[in-house]
Amino acid sequence: MTISIDDYKELSQELDPEKLQKTILNLLLKLQNVERGSLWIERDNMYECVEALGHQSEELKGIKLNPNKKSIVGWVIQNGKMTIAEAGADTRHNSQFEHNFKVKSKHILCFPLLLKGKEVYGAVQVIDTSSDGDHLNLNPEYLTMLQDVVDIGSIALRNSLEFQTQQRKYAQLSRTLSCLREKNSIVGKSASVNKALKLVKNYAATNYPVLISGESGTGKELFAQEIHAQSGRADKPFLTQNCSAIPENLLESELFGYVKGAFTGATANKLGLFEAADEGTVFLDEIGDMDINLQAKVLRVLQENEIKPLGGTRTRKVNVRIISATNRKLEEEVRSGRFREDLYYRLNVLPLKLPNLNERQEDIPLLTEYFLTREASFSHMLPKKLTPEARTAMKSHKWPGNIRELENAVKQFQAMVPGDTIQLADLPPHIASPVTTPSISTLTQKRGSALRSSSKETPAMDISVLTWTELESTYVLKLLEKHKWNVSQAARAANLNRSTFDSRMKKLGITKNIDQ
Repeated sequence: MTISIDDYKELSQELDPEKLQKTILNLLLKLQNVERGSLWIERDNMYECVEALGHQSEELKGIKLNPNKKSIVGWVIQNGKMTIAEAGADTRHNSQFEHNFKVKSKHILCFPLLLKGKEVYGAVQVIDTSSDGDHLNLNPEYLTMLQDVVDIGSIALRNSLEFQTQQRKYAQLSRTLSCLREKNSIVGKSASVNKALKLVKNYAATNYPVLISGESGTGKELFAQEIHAQSGRADKPFLTQNCSAIPENLLESELFGYVKGAFTGATANKLGLFEAADEGTVFLDEIGDMDINLQAKVLRVLQENEIKPLGGTRTRKVNVRIISATNRKLEEEVRSGRFREDLYYRLNVLPLKLPNLNERQEDIPLLTEYFLTREASFSHMLPKKLTPEARTAMKSHKWPGNIRELENAVKQFQAMVPGDTIQLADLPPHIASPVTTPSISTLTQKRGSALRSSSKETPAMDISVLTWTELESTYVLKLLEKHKWNVSQAARAANLNRSTFDSRMKKLGITKNIDQ
């Protein structure tokens, strides 16, 4: 069989390395009338299989060979020559990877991947698995023609790999510039913030897992980014996954990836977050919402530094640092059986508790000024100023949504307040004229009064005597009482996530007493 002009065009015009790898392999398999082949690249002092075709090929892709161990691929890369080997009889043949293969190799034809300067950067092999092992055309002239094809494909592949590298560098540069424009900085001079920043510096010098706890909106992801930025992994990926944002089965595929055919719709291999962040950091937000079955697999990542994609049969080694965050009390989740105790202790090697905004009120003016300046820069305007009365009101507000609520308030000022000065009257009523959230006992008395004031014919509560906050507090209390203060059951009855219901309870100042 001969190679056509179209085949040469396909080799020279493809810029996607993954597609080109398949193209090279498919062409060689067609020319040699065999069905199995693999392509290897030298990376990080190892020989890695980046593409494989044929029966059970998915088990070979991603495997790495040690250059110090005998293998046909290693011999070809190290000697820069094409070779023919009889599987099993040739001492260079590393047969361990075919141990579970139903169809074994008979003859192996392996070519080096060469650059113009004769530098070898990989190898490609085609494998005869026929029962007689006589499908390969080993005619010297034919092999010379195949070597020419491989040389063209080799240069094209190297160019595509270099093109991909430059694309990644450009993308990284774009992300860096974007981060410089939009980067959220840790702002604050309070004692609690300085204490947290000191811990960040100490934790960054290690590779141990960090568990960040704190209320919603306190900046947990920001502190995780700072730990990564100050660590030795700073130039490696920092990838984030919110564990409460997607269902359990989708979360598993996001974290661990999957192989082609793992489930309906899995038409290609997908890299998981842990593998994509190799050598870097993975931030798992809302770890307390993770399903307990998936927790066992995350525990294995921490214990063994290995992952297994969905549908895969082989584990893969990864080197990632895990930083997790939660607004729940994981100790209580452990006691209730909703969170694995062994995973909790693995994650909580280095704890970092973030203060809420009410615990660092002296930072509110600094944060407000920072957000005003940042938002003004986005709009190419001068930052607005607050009058002393408005500044005092901002500092006095309780900020149940913490820094996130403050940031959103500033965005509203930027969009809605005319002129360059923010007056007290420009502030939302709940900030300008704060109303103290009533205590549970006060609400109980007011609710009883409302019930007594209603007529016998209409025993329903007269909710018109309640404020909006009181009404919401009454609803939450009634749900908790109905479900004997089981927060999870109350949240389900309200058709809310447990974390959302918890957050509302905190904002309303409702906590469970010991005797409840």
